[in-house]
Amino acid sequence: MFAINLRWLAAMGGMSALTCGTLYAAPLPVHETSYAYRGGVVIIPASSQYRSEDAGVRAHTHTRIFLPNGIRAQASSPPVGYETPASLACVYGFVKAVTGCNPTTVTTLPTGGSNLVLIVDAYDDPTAANDLSVYSKEYGLPAITNSNFEVVYASGSKPGQDNTGGWELEESLDIEMAHAMAPGAKVILVEAASDSNADLLKGVSVAASMAASAGGGEVSSSWGEGEFSGETSYESTFSGSNAVFFASTGDSPGPEFPSVLQNVVGAGGTSINRNGSHNFVSQTSWSDGGGGISKYVSIPSYQAAEKKVAKIVGKFRGVPDFSFDANPNTGVEVYDSTAYEGTVYDWLVVGGTSVASPALAASINSAGSFASSTVAELTTVYGDYTVKTDWTDITSGGCDNKGGIDAKKGYDLCTGVGVPNGYAGK
Repeated sequence: MFAINLRWLAAMGGMSALTCGTLYAAPLPVHETSYAYRGGVVIIPASSQYRSEDAGVRAHTHTRIFLPNGIRAQASSPPVGYETPASLACVYGFVKAVTGCNPTTVTTLPTGGSNLVLIVDAYDDPTAANDLSVYSKEYGLPAITNSNFEVVYASGSKPGQDNTGGWELEESLDIEMAHAMAPGAKVILVEAASDSNADLLKGVSVAASMAASAGGGEVSSSWGEGEFSGETSYESTFSGSNAVFFASTGDSPGPEFPSVLQNVVGAGGTSINRNGSHNFVSQTSWSDGGGGISKYVSIPSYQAAEKKVAKIVGKFRGVPDFSFDANPNTGVEVYDSTAYEGTVYDWLVVGGTSVASPALAASINSAGSFASSTVAELTTVYGDYTVKTDWTDITSGGCDNKGGIDAKKGYDLCTGVGVPNGYAGK
């Protein structure tokens, strides 16, 4: 028997089954869960389970796996019709628009990126370089070499592995999204010794120092935990010179640390809606995307300066800031050759706001402005978000924040200011 957090379960409308997997390396047993959803099964890994007792202690990933009916282990090619580097670049205006942005036909890739995109995750992914190489070859991205990919151990020595494979999946997802959206940048995977706050925040500090030394870069953290008293004391960890910090807002209601900090871009989630022929139809908010109004973090200057935003968030920080595809049913194609719960899948469809953080970090890298800080970056974003040629406002779909609200015109707590439309204003 194991306890299911009611906060998380409330966001899981439509759950039809629970399955137990391998125990996760945490103080208490945690198991993966799954639920049937639109032609397949969505799995929430053990590493992504929300637990209230983790707040202020350890973080969880924000990944969900979508297994379409009939998917095989060790698939030799990606599942058909899910998001590719080219289809994402098309949807978000990073390449010349093509009607439908169909992932089965579009091939034009983004070409931007420079300096560093740094990914901070826990534990060691032994197949990271191989997985990124296979992914890059599949989609025609620049080949992986020592000059554009590196693994750094935050503690100075190689970490152990997560025995479920959940964090390893997270790492493969993160580096692949970073390389896809900023193929000209060097991707550095900073591996923390564990999922504890002490170890992960050390990883953030190492990444910040590397970004500063390189003259600019983006740092992505696709993990988080519930808010806790004293979280504002970590603002300084996310304030390195010439670094812009991103964190996913989570896959359950309410704001999470560290995405809610003033010095972090809160990366939210959307759904890319396609028809039966895989052509793009619309983009809506993702019902399980995290966010809301902080209990502890005061409203930052960039939100206070925008009266319509300030009216919504009040005296405290609101997240997300802006968003990207995160619905696992409209997820991205990922290659991961490390066993997940004892099975090697190779090609998978993955969603969750863990997609959004590295993808948006890399997109901002490709924009090339290299703001001196997160505050500077978000000041630009909030000052520009009503420009329709730069941002797409997500005005439909709901999310579970604050008991259930809807995306609407302008800023909202489902998708923030919306999603990128090209590189301008960023």
